[in-house]
Amino acid sequence: MFSNFQRKHLAIPYAVFLFLFVVLPVIIVLVYAFTDNSFRFTLVNLTDFFGSEKFSTLIVSLVYGAINTVLCLLIGYPIAMILANKKYNKNAVIVMLFVMPMWINFVIRIWAIRDLLSWIGLSGGHYPELATIIGLVYDYLPFVILPLYTTMLRMDKSQVEAASDLGAKPFQTFTRVIIPMTMPGIVSAAMMVFMPTISSYAIADILSEYKVTLFGGTIELYFKQSNWHFGSFLALVMLVLIALTTFLTSKFSKKETERANLW
Repeated sequence: MFSNFQRKHLAIPYAVFLFLFVVLPVIIVLVYAFTDNSFRFTLVNLTDFFGSEKFSTLIVSLVYGAINTVLCLLIGYPIAMILANKKYNKNAVIVMLFVMPMWINFVIRIWAIRDLLSWIGLSGGHYPELATIIGLVYDYLPFVILPLYTTMLRMDKSQVEAASDLGAKPFQTFTRVIIPMTMPGIVSAAMMVFMPTISSYAIADILSEYKVTLFGGTIELYFKQSNWHFGSFLALVMLVLIALTTFLTSKFSKKETERANLW
């Protein structure tokens, strides 16, 4: 019965899953993106996208994604350094305090942040952009701290000590030794924040009280309106951005890892 069984046959369930839930949905999105209601080939969705406010929404979303990524890195990097330094953090419970919010549904957390911002006078009705940024940073900060923390735990501390012994100042040690060694974690953290920020919509809708619209919210709106063709084209744009970002960051991360190994 099992005489013809080979190890490669173990990949069959994965291949079926990959086709049904990855390849087939992408094919469906492609078909809808470049067809009209009669399923005839058309490029009208492409021209409508670049000639409408939807392209401006994408640009605004990219700006929000960049701001959120930078702020999360600026806040998360020193926190990760403290958590990874055994001189300051001798209890794993402190690390769990930053992880535990991820166990709670993010919509519940965002509504809590909305109530807090309203209580201190920073409601989305008066400050929609600021409220949205605060919510994005709060929600995605753990996704920055964790990869940086794990990277810093594996960091070769002897190289830092050697740089200090050779007369390097703390700033020089940080910029020329620590940052290059932690660059894979920085790239991973940026990936986990930038693209999800662009594709999110619940955070912006709830905190800005529908005054800030991100690209993910635009896609959701067209699907709600049963405009499957234009919504699929917007989803295809998002897929292309994700693929391009993944490709560029993987190349950059590989180069930085090789560079860090030379130190």
